[in-house]
This record gives sequence, C-alpha cells and structure tokens, in this order.
Amino acid sequence: MYDELTAADIKKMEEEIEYRKLVVRPKALEDVKETRAHGDLSENFEYHAAKKVKNQNESRIRYLERMIRTAKVISDESAEDEVGINNTVTVQFVDDGSVEMYKIVTTVRGNSLENLISNESPLGKALLGKKEGEIVHVKVNETAEYDVKILKIENTVDDGSDKIRSF
Repeated sequence: MYDELTAADIKKMEEEIEYRKLVVRPKALEDVKETRAHGDLSENFEYHAAKKVKNQNESRIRYLERMIRTAKVISDESAEDEVGINNTVTVQFVDDGSVEMYKIVTTVRGNSLENLISNESPLGKALLGKKEGEIVHVKVNETAEYDVKILKIENTVDDGSDKIRSF
C-alpha cells in the first residue's frame, strides 16, 4: 500500500530526517558512549536507556525514508468551491444538527483530536470534491452511516504547522 502524500508532507519528512541525522543521532551516540564508560553493562540502566533512544531514532529515520520512497505524490490544489486537501470544512450532522469543523489532510498528518481528518477516512473520502451546500452520505462500514451538510469551505494554505504523525 502506498501512502498518498503532498509535496509539503515529503518536505516535512525530509526536514525531520535531516534533523534526526544531524542533531539527534550525534547526541544519542554520545550518550551511549558516555553511559557505556560507567562500567558493568548488565546492570547499567542508563546505558540501556541510551541505546533504546538511539535505536528509536534510527527506526524513525528508516520509517520516514521508506514512506518517502514508496509515497504516491498527490496535489493539494483543488477548485475554489470544492473540498480538497488542506481545506477546512464546516459540516452539520443531519441527524442531530451538531456542527463541526475539520481540516482535510493526508494520512500521515491526520489527528482526530485536533480535527485533522485523513483524506482516506470515511468522512474525508466522502467530502473530497464536494461543494458548499451539498449533503454528503458517509458510509463508515456495513452497519454505520450518516449524512452531513457542507456549510462552509475554507481554502487554507499549508503553513507547515500540522505535524507528521509519529508511531
């Protein structure tokens, strides 16, 4: 499976890789070297903790590099009156009348706690390409579905503030 990423997502990932290689990696290696000098490694908690931090950093670098290498690059441009990547959409849930605002982002930046929903989520997929005023049917699975009305679409510029998710 290829992740769909925008050019801005890839740029952020490349910046994180560079930071991890030039700043985090040397510090982690120094910490391992320093704690190793403290003696018996079998009982040296600091050494094991330093090794764990170093290995997590290397794992994150490999993960980001693999994501970039296998990514399908998509455009974050959309028509002025259509929902697209990086647009903020205000919707009203038809069943209870509640109103929510979501920003449509790629999977690596999705964070439902901050109302950043993925373009591959059921709601994100349903909203993409739709226009203000439309009622959109969202099918979550075989037993769950709902309708939302698009109240407002804001074309937002990707300012780089959304973080790439960490696993």
